[in-house]
Amino acid sequence: MNPYIPLTAIDCLIPSLLIDTQSPPDVLHANAAARILAVTQALESLDRLELNDADSVDLKHLTHACAILLRDGCDLLDVLGRRLHVST
Repeated sequence: MNPYIPLTAIDCLIPSLLIDTQSPPDVLHANAAARILAVTQALESLDRLELNDADSVDLKHLTHACAILLRDGCDLLDVLGRRLHVST
């Protein structure tokens, strides 16, 4: 496994944000959990809002941020899953 892999949320030719695949499993998990929790809390806040008065541009920005954080969390969980699979 390559020691550094790029996050996949933003497609670019020269990635600048990388996951250290050799990080301890608890660090990978903590980083994934933090991003997934942030998305969960943002979506729970949206669920409590009255969306009739919501600005579509603001909603687009919020959903884009959630998508990036969720993809980062999935990338981290993917690395963690591969690490756990190799160790078994």
